[in-house]
Amino acid sequence: MAQARLVLEELRKNNVTHVVGLPDNASARLFELLENEDSIRAVRVTREGEAFALAAGLWIGGAAPVVLVQNTGFFESGDSFRGTVTRMRVPLICLITYRGYAKKGFAKDDCAGAPPDANALSDARLDSAALITEPTLKAWGLSFDFLHTDEDVPKITEARRRAEKCAMPFAVLITRDLT
Repeated sequence: MAQARLVLEELRKNNVTHVVGLPDNASARLFELLENEDSIRAVRVTREGEAFALAAGLWIGGAAPVVLVQNTGFFESGDSFRGTVTRMRVPLICLITYRGYAKKGFAKDDCAGAPPDANALSDARLDSAALITEPTLKAWGLSFDFLHTDEDVPKITEARRRAEKCAMPFAVLITRDLT
């Protein structure tokens, strides 16, 4: 598990001005810390697609936003992500909490790279959102890395560097609840 406090410190280190998103169980602690943060403003949205459009507008205005949404919310925001952030080449860090990641181990990976089969998607032991997260990110052209523990928190800085170098968004997948 990673500590929300360390994630917040990394965001400060990267001069992030806004965290735009919709809290979920995994990100709740970070949003709590942001309530008392002077240097970074938390902007809560009602739908995840709004987060990407709002972040793009903040970026146009000279801010340095980060989007923080759950993987299921990222799926919901596909058109906003494609039509604004990707098309406009916004160098945005996307922190995506990975609902169902812990249960992915139950899935058989007999056909690496192939779409999950119908049996896996309907297996009650699995979260189908987890099974389609990485294939969806790849299909949508969003490069990503994983944040599993405190040792992975510096990957946020690497994500910022890569996003700015390529003028494209970059995702960091948060695989466990932030504590």
